[in-house]
This record gives sequence, C-alpha cells and structure tokens, in this order.
Amino acid sequence: MLIGVLPPLLYSAAVSAPAIEFRRDFGAIGGLSVVLVVISSLVLGLVFFWMVPGLGFPFAVALGAILSPTDAVATSMARSLGLPNRVVTVLEGESLVNDASALVILRTAIVAAASGFSLGAAVGAFVWSVVVAVVIGAVVGAIALWLRARTSSAVGNTAIGFTVPYLAYVPADELGGSGLVAAVIAGLVCGQGALRWLTPEQRASDKLNWATIEFVLEGAIFLFMGLQLTDILADNIAHHEGVGRGVLLATLAFGVVIIVRGLYVMPMMRIHNVRMQRKLRARLRGRIQRSPRRLGRVHADIDYFDSSPLTWKHNTVIVWAGMRGAVTLAAAQTLPEDTPERSLLIFIAFLVATGSLLLQGLTLPLLVRLLGLGTKADKGPPHAEIREIGEKLQAAVQAALAEGDVSRPDNTPFEPELHARSRSWITMPLDADDELSRADALSFELALITIMRTHLHQLGRSGWHSSSALRYVLEELDAYEISVKLYLESERH
Repeated sequence: MLIGVLPPLLYSAAVSAPAIEFRRDFGAIGGLSVVLVVISSLVLGLVFFWMVPGLGFPFAVALGAILSPTDAVATSMARSLGLPNRVVTVLEGESLVNDASALVILRTAIVAAASGFSLGAAVGAFVWSVVVAVVIGAVVGAIALWLRARTSSAVGNTAIGFTVPYLAYVPADELGGSGLVAAVIAGLVCGQGALRWLTPEQRASDKLNWATIEFVLEGAIFLFMGLQLTDILADNIAHHEGVGRGVLLATLAFGVVIIVRGLYVMPMMRIHNVRMQRKLRARLRGRIQRSPRRLGRVHADIDYFDSSPLTWKHNTVIVWAGMRGAVTLAAAQTLPEDTPERSLLIFIAFLVATGSLLLQGLTLPLLVRLLGLGTKADKGPPHAEIREIGEKLQAAVQAALAEGDVSRPDNTPFEPELHARSRSWITMPLDADDELSRADALSFELALITIMRTHLHQLGRSGWHSSSALRYVLEELDAYEISVKLYLESERH
C-alpha cells in the first residue's frame, strides 16, 4: 500500500491542484494540513495511550496520524453542493497536503517505537524527511516535464508519466525522506508546468489517465480492506470478546477528531483572513517598489479576499466536511506486523473512515441547506468567467491581426485574404476560397490558437481569474487544437 498505491494516488490529486487559489490561501491550507494534523495526532495519541494499555505512546501517535488526514471526497461533494470556490479550495488543499504530512508523522512514530522516542530526534527526522522530499520531488518533476516534452511516442510518453510518482518516491525514501511528500511535490510541478511543456494531446491524455487511476486505486483500497475485514473481525472477537471495544474507541476517536478540528478551524480561519488583508494592503502601500505585474496581482488578491470572505457558516462547513477515507484505510494497513493490538488499530481506522464518510457525507447537504450556503450559480464551471476569458482571447487575436503579428512557424506571413476571413476561435474553418488552400486556412487557425494560448498563460499569471475557469478554457482550446490538427493532417494526406 505504502509503495504501490499511495504515491500515484497522491500524485494524481496534486497534478490538478489549483495553483492560484493555493497560493492565496496557503496559510490556511498549511495550518489545516500540517499544524492541525500534528495537533490531532498528538491528542489522539494521548487518548489511545490512556485507553489501550500496552500500546505505547509512539504507536498511539501512529494511530492518531492514521486518523488525522481528510479525504478528497469532501472536495467533490462541496463542489456539487454549490459551495463557494474558496471553501472548495481550502478543502482540496487540505486533503492533498495533509495525507503526506500525516504519513510523515506515521513513519516518524514507527521509527520512534523501534529505536526509542526522543523529541529532538523526532523533530529532526520530521524536518529532514520533508526537506529531502521537497527537493527530490521538485527535481524529478522538472526532469519528467523536460523528458516528456521531447518524447514523440504517445505510448512512451504515457509510460513516463506513470513512473513519475515512483521515481520521486524511491530516492526520497532511500535518503530518509518522505517518498509520499516527494510524489506530491512532483505532481504539483508537473501539473503547473503542463501548460508550458506538454502538448494538448498529452494534457488530454493525462487528465483521463489519472482520473481513471485515482478511481481504480481508491476502489482497490476499500476492496482490499473488505477482504481483510473477516480476519480482523475474527481477531478482535477472539482477543477482545467482541467488537464492542473497537466500536467504543472508534466513536471516541471520531468525537475527538471533530472537537479538535472545530476548536482549531474557527479561530485559525478568522486569524488567517485578518492577517492576509493586512499583509496585502501593506504590500499595496509599498507599490512604488513593485512592478506593474506584481501590483496587479496584489490588487487581484485583495479582490479575491474581499469578494469571498469566509464567515462562521463557511468555517462550520469546513469543520464538518473533514471526512476520513481511502488514505486512512491505506495507512492503517502499513502498520508493521509486530504492532501491539494491530488488528484493533486497523479495525478502529476502518470504523472511523467508513463511519465518517457515511455520517458526515450524508448530513453535509442538509447542513449546507440549513446554513443557506449552496447556490445553483456556483455549481459546475463558472460560465460567466469563462465567457469573459473567451472575449479577452478573441480581443488578443484581433489585436495580433491588426498589428500583423500572425505568421507561420518559419516566420513567413499568411495571405492577406486569411486575415480578412478570420473567424471566431470556436468555429472550424471548413470552407476556403479557390485561391486559398484548405491547409493554409487550418495552419492560420493554429497560429491564432498559439496566440490565444500565450495570452491565456498571461491571464493566469495576472491572478484575476480562477484556476477552474482557466483550466476549462485551456481544455476547450486543447480540444479545438487537436481537431484542427486532425483536419490538417487529413488535408496533407
């Protein structure tokens, strides 16, 4: 599970992470995914250390780390319920990063159980694990992008993409770092570098491939756990005279998780909002020393926080949406075979994960309705923003045509007739005059797509548009470019 399943599972989530929103709410995401995980692990560790005699504090903290990370299912539910994008971003960022941080704590606790606990050694191991993982993950991600950009074979390119999580995991793990954190960092680098380095065909293939892998692996985790459940139940019945003790401990653990989460999230989110507002306005006051592009980004950030403040209602949803799921089950199965009360610990993790998904998952829509947060306008892609981006891309094309900046790859100009017959960027140029070849019309359309892609990248760097809208337009542009290339290839043959 630790080596074969979790690296690609975390990598697939990191590839599609919204970079713009992550940057803005990085403080909140870091607090939820690192600080809250550490606090939850220690509090749960104290509870299990007290409730399970003979377990030992390191293994108690290990179980706490297993129960601490939230599942990505909360993100999809929040999006389907029409919650504000900022709530979705915070939940998505938390579920992505806290998996890796929880597993780092799990590994540190298991090592401490084997060699003896030392606070200084544990903190040092934690820091070393993260630093090594970040460096290796970033290097592997950059090399993978460079290599894939120079690989023309579709099959070979896909194969290289599948190996990236493992290429990041193995060296980081060998050097004493967290292979899972390395896989996450590699996914973030590859996901954000895809626009610049990969082709439309590669991006479209990656989206489908990783969505399929994520679906299959999460299902495999629950299937594998189900196959083990009979033996786990039998062992609990034999050693604990039934399953009552496991149910009691799981219920207690679930209550502790929710209470700790509520006590942390409410003040932390308020502090984060106030701190970001002050920080951004302080940057704005120092605008003389800043470039126009950075000044525009600061204005965009201020507008983002002003237009989507998180109230106590949003924070309540963030607290209740912290469900446990596949990663908790997978992490529980990585406990060493000689772990005291191993079957009991795995049974507790199973009950907390499934109970959390059922209870919180089934009641979250009701909570959202009672708080009056979900709106139909926030469901699905942001159509108004997508239309706005489309209009800006068309304006960029018209400006390039007016200035004569549209040319072939060899810098030779297109015929003036093609300029005069420029069409909308979503319309296929299926007709051509006798004096103009169909291939010329299609090549001209590809040149316009290149201009739009460059301008789309500039819009993304400006910070004025959401990642979801930019990604939607990029996927539409990729699909259109693929279609034009297919028509052009058929014309040439």
